[in-house]
Amino acid sequence: MNIQKRKIELLAPARNLECGIEAINHGADAVYIGAPKFGARSAAGNSLADIATLVEYAHLFNVRIYVTVNTILKDSELSETEEMIWLLYNAGVDALIVQDMGITQLNLPPIPLHASTQMDNRTVEKVRFLSNAGFRQVVLARELSLDEIRKIHEACPDVALEVFVHGALCVSYSGQCYVSEACFGRSANRGECAQFCRLPFSMVDEDGKVIVRNKHLLSLKDLNQSSILESLLDAGATSLKIEGRLKDVTYVKNVTAAYRQKLDEIFCRRKEYVRSSSGDTVLDFTPQLEKSFNRGFTHYFLHGRTPDIASFNTPKSLGEEMGTMKEQYKKYVTVSGVKPFHNGDGACFIDEQGCLQGFRINKVEGNKLFPAGAIPRIKPKTPIYRNYDQDFEKLLTRKSAERKIGVDWILSETAFGFALTVSDEDKNSVTLSFPVETKEKARTSQHDNLCSQLKKMGNTPFRTRSVVIQCSEEWFIPSSLISDWRRLATDRLVALRRINFRRKLQVWKPTNHSYPTSSLTYLGNVMNGKAEKFYQEHGVCNIAPAYEKQAPDNATLMFCRHCLRYSMGWCPTYQRVRSPYREPYYLVSNDGKRFRLEFDCKRCQMKVSAENQESKR
Repeated sequence: MNIQKRKIELLAPARNLECGIEAINHGADAVYIGAPKFGARSAAGNSLADIATLVEYAHLFNVRIYVTVNTILKDSELSETEEMIWLLYNAGVDALIVQDMGITQLNLPPIPLHASTQMDNRTVEKVRFLSNAGFRQVVLARELSLDEIRKIHEACPDVALEVFVHGALCVSYSGQCYVSEACFGRSANRGECAQFCRLPFSMVDEDGKVIVRNKHLLSLKDLNQSSILESLLDAGATSLKIEGRLKDVTYVKNVTAAYRQKLDEIFCRRKEYVRSSSGDTVLDFTPQLEKSFNRGFTHYFLHGRTPDIASFNTPKSLGEEMGTMKEQYKKYVTVSGVKPFHNGDGACFIDEQGCLQGFRINKVEGNKLFPAGAIPRIKPKTPIYRNYDQDFEKLLTRKSAERKIGVDWILSETAFGFALTVSDEDKNSVTLSFPVETKEKARTSQHDNLCSQLKKMGNTPFRTRSVVIQCSEEWFIPSSLISDWRRLATDRLVALRRINFRRKLQVWKPTNHSYPTSSLTYLGNVMNGKAEKFYQEHGVCNIAPAYEKQAPDNATLMFCRHCLRYSMGWCPTYQRVRSPYREPYYLVSNDGKRFRLEFDCKRCQMKVSAENQESKR
């Protein structure tokens, strides 16, 4: 029976060239990296030279490079953006991840566009519109459930759906958060998010009664879908995305390798799913997701509304739970648990006030931990975490993986000498002929030596799968000569792979199909005239400017599926428990700013607005 195969992409982040190279080495099928300017992580821009270097390395393994140009743009920035896009295209980039529809009105090279999650892609109607407009891949909102992803895939089967599977979560729908701009003049839609949601707040009611004091009420745990990847694939996800363009290289190595292993296990069982790049990754370590930066893990809303998504005590990394506090002495503490600490590890715990505390371990003797410096006061039976595993980090600072493309060799004789053929797993093949004036018979069998020489791949991107010797006699061929032939053949194969790599080019064509709505508020993030023109051409009559351009009075600053009323146990839909406090509720930051909470049960979301918000001038 013929099984229809679907190529699946593991998409890894790269803060810089080093992270990009290691993402590829550790099993990524695609890498996304920030453009020199106009990316949603302004602190993670990269030079054109570095991007070109990454592209060259990636394409050898049929890995794709996507560059983020996903901020909203001022009119004065469009010309510079257009010029940059052409330079990225000429550098070999495979696609751009964009937010601003004004980009579609520029003079673009034939480079595919992917719709960033900053576009707020959470409905069938929005994804269908983007697909019909020409977007080849759509990055879905993180808040969607499996059923919602499945419905979008069934309605839009021709567009690749990209879903986040790991990393930090934004509490607001992406592209719909304006609180950083309102409070700090740093727009999340312009790549300058001030991480407002990771701050501590007190929650009070209409009468000023404190419900919760000084907690990180908008801080979420980190996403981890490693155990349910198969469900995501069955729902229609094509690209599985790891968050982390600000993370360091050890995070990229560990997390990418972990998801590569999980996906390869699925592909072995489910032949309808295949990887979208070439080569195999050989690891020198065992990936462990809990050892990389995390605030605790959650599936978020993939299975619907659950109570395990928030991390109220701290926005910092907790790491892995090691055991519990047993006893405290003058110079050391004892812990009980199944995981051992090591010298140099970082340990942390939540104290009696609900605050994260930590200490560095100078020495370990059995279950005795000798802290470097003063011993913090820890209540017995308090869970102890390790947020820095020194041995594991040291392992990842060294070379920890190799990626190799399988090749097969055939050495045969010809009337004039010998021929050497090398073929790779993608059916690229090179045959070189080497004239030899006089063939010399060997006194002993040369088979093992010839095979041994052809298996020596060294620093090439190849590994030998098989060697076939097709000779009528046992000919003597010096090892140095075979090595020279092998190097020439592998160099030619590298060149051939680069020639045969085909970018999936796309010419952007104007369209005029109707946008899902006939009007756009500030939530449309229309920052420039070309974006406004795009929406007008697609039937939008009333278009308000972006919040960053003209902030409306009393605007909602955040739209969250995370709901504090649900977290407190007072949801009228799911829990049906009456709250002892009087609404409306407010969040109060440490600097005294107050933010009103509104609960939209029909849409099952929480809205955050600034109290007495003044219009920006």
